[in-house]
Amino acid sequence: MNKQRLLFTPFLLGSLKLPNHIVMAPLTRSCANDEGIPSPFAAKYYSERAAAGLIISEGTNISSQAQG
Repeated sequence: MNKQRLLFTPFLLGSLKLPNHIVMAPLTRSCANDEGIPSPFAAKYYSERAAAGLIISEGTNISSQAQG
C-alpha cells in the first residue's frame, strides 16, 4: 500500500479507533473569552477540521497575563 493511501486508512492508537492517520497538533489560537471559556469560534474552528483522525485541541492559559 502506498503512503498516500495509508494516510486515509483506519488504525488503532492504543484503545482509540481512528478513521485515518491524520493528526492535528495542538495550536495556540486563544479562542477563549476573558474567563477562559472557549468561544463559539473555537467550536466552529474545530468542527471545520473534524475530518482529521485525531485533533489535539488547544490548552487554556494559566493566567490572563500568560495569554499570547
